[in-house]
Amino acid sequence: MLKNLRLGSKFNLLLIGVFLIGILLSGTALSVILSRNAADQISLKASILIQTMNAVRQYTNDQVNPELAPRLEVEDDFLPETVPGYSAREVFEYFRSDPEYRDFFYKEATLNPTNLRDKADPFETELVNSFRENDSLKELRGNRSLPSGNLYYIARPIKIVQETCLRCHSTPEAAPASQIATYGDQNGFGWQLNEIVGAQIISVPAAEIFKTAQNVLFLVLLTVCIVFAIIILAINIMLRKAVISPLNRMAAVAQDVSTGKMDSKFQQDSHDEIGVLAAAFERMKLSLVMAMEMLNSGGDRQDRQN
Repeated sequence: MLKNLRLGSKFNLLLIGVFLIGILLSGTALSVILSRNAADQISLKASILIQTMNAVRQYTNDQVNPELAPRLEVEDDFLPETVPGYSAREVFEYFRSDPEYRDFFYKEATLNPTNLRDKADPFETELVNSFRENDSLKELRGNRSLPSGNLYYIARPIKIVQETCLRCHSTPEAAPASQIATYGDQNGFGWQLNEIVGAQIISVPAAEIFKTAQNVLFLVLLTVCIVFAIIILAINIMLRKAVISPLNRMAAVAQDVSTGKMDSKFQQDSHDEIGVLAAAFERMKLSLVMAMEMLNSGGDRQDRQN
């Protein structure tokens, strides 16, 4: 089949083959790089958010709680603003009020929380148990599928390291009266010092970032295809002008010479391989003319002798 194709067609097939192999290899490599970059972006966002929430927790524990704690004994309603986890959750809800971040989530998932809003679901319970089973484990990362889409999460253990926390979580008798009045005496008790009771989890949407990476990959590959198409067109123009057209002219002259039209000339102004070939053909034609003249001269002498 290839033998029946013209030189230009064969050359184009070669270029297209090289291009397809190149686009496959480069596309695969670029896809891996962009996916890794997208994962790094997601991880960076989640890390920044969880550090921000830790700052809110620390501020609440060091400055807000000492100011409000005395009121827990005299007021009828519990003041949740004294709880670092509550402050972090509320601040994050303000953050989520921006439509751009409505799919971001923060939760201090707890196995036995005072506020049932913080109750760990089955997936979160597995994370907490992983921390409880391995005390040296400081962080877990991964993807979680929800009906709303895939989320990338970072989870860190919540460990009771201050005895002041046990005031509200050791026994109902030790807890402030306002806490019992607000949340009851059934949940959030029995915690112990140095016990891992939950996990601090930040979740950010992964779909949009990976979609952006895919769009970038598509645009890059499209640009490469357009550039390659222009290159093929330019190469074809140069090939036709520098190779195919001169070869076609030499073929036409060779055809004329083969039919006895010796006045046709192999003309080529270039000094490249095509020019050298044209000069060689011209010398061959001259040699052929000389040989024919010699044959004709020999034939004439033979006729005169006879």
